[in-house]
Amino acid sequence: MTTNQLLEIKGLGQSIWMDNLSRDIVQSGELKDLVENKGICGITSNPAIFEKAIAGNAIYDADIESGIRAGLPTYKIYESLAFADIRNACDILRPVYDATKGLDGYVSIEVPPTIAHDTEATIKEARRYYKEVAKENLMIKIPGTEAGLPAVEQAIYEGISVNVTLLFSVQSYINTAWAYIRGLERRVAEGKDISKIASVASFFLSRIDTNIDGKIDAKLQKGVDDITVEAKLKAVKGKVAIANAKIAYQEYKKIINEERWKALAAKGAQVQRLLWASTSTKDPNYSDVMYVDELIGPDTVNTLPPVTIDACADHCNVENRVETGVEEAYQLIESLKDPDINIDINTVMDELLSEGIDKFIKPFESLMKSLETKVRQLSPV
Repeated sequence: MTTNQLLEIKGLGQSIWMDNLSRDIVQSGELKDLVENKGICGITSNPAIFEKAIAGNAIYDADIESGIRAGLPTYKIYESLAFADIRNACDILRPVYDATKGLDGYVSIEVPPTIAHDTEATIKEARRYYKEVAKENLMIKIPGTEAGLPAVEQAIYEGISVNVTLLFSVQSYINTAWAYIRGLERRVAEGKDISKIASVASFFLSRIDTNIDGKIDAKLQKGVDDITVEAKLKAVKGKVAIANAKIAYQEYKKIINEERWKALAAKGAQVQRLLWASTSTKDPNYSDVMYVDELIGPDTVNTLPPVTIDACADHCNVENRVETGVEEAYQLIESLKDPDINIDINTVMDELLSEGIDKFIKPFESLMKSLETKVRQLSPV
């Protein structure tokens, strides 16, 4: 596997993080190799990833048994497993963190998805996770829900780096950016250092196209008499997520030109980078690297599952494209209002946020169940 494309992307100002964490890749040396030789400079996890890693994998059994001996409840056993993996990954990525002065080298862990709509519980868990993992290059993932954003602001104010997740609409990204700014401003007002705090805004992609393509396919299957209407519908397929992301990047540029931001930058604040998430292509008719190729550009992160990392290293077409076709992006989003297409993007974004939380809660609950089963199997009779 060549590394050229991944390293070329880095040269254009985009960091590639991996969306996958398990004890196997930590202990086998795979993560170290990805970091040292393949340009990976961060890693993210979520309940679905941990469920795959822990369920049915004997590598965790010894630690589960010591949790049982210590009389820990299942949830605390899960945390002990996850925190150990996170700490070890943080150590592997620490040289990147140091070399980039805290821009990269982060490992992200999600607060429990079951508290996505509870501000106080989110703040409390973010604080506890940060304290217990006790690694400078840890990022706490907080969902960009209405309840999540005050928690983001508070965590930033307390000096905790945050990965704001489950962002779908451009407005939700803008709200996230200002929550970050308010958190930093509160620190500055108290004379506290802001140069060691980082944040990314995780903007989801493939799920948007999957949702909208499904709506378009349903219209096409019903039958469209007019060839022009059919062409309009087909022209939108597979294009909305990238257009939406390009518009979000334009908003990012506006925000970093605001006086409020410039005042923080002068005191050493780091920009909150847009992170492209949900980047594995779901439709086999589309390029397997389209969510990478189309959104390469400065001050961004792309978090890729292992299969997309391999595909990208093999055949990404590396150019700075995040600011190409911007006018067309605005036109495409506007075209959704056309009566012939008639897709309400705000409704889609609301659906996706609620589904997104659900997609984290289900594997989290499933993980707890499979861990309970394993605890029963490993418990002395």
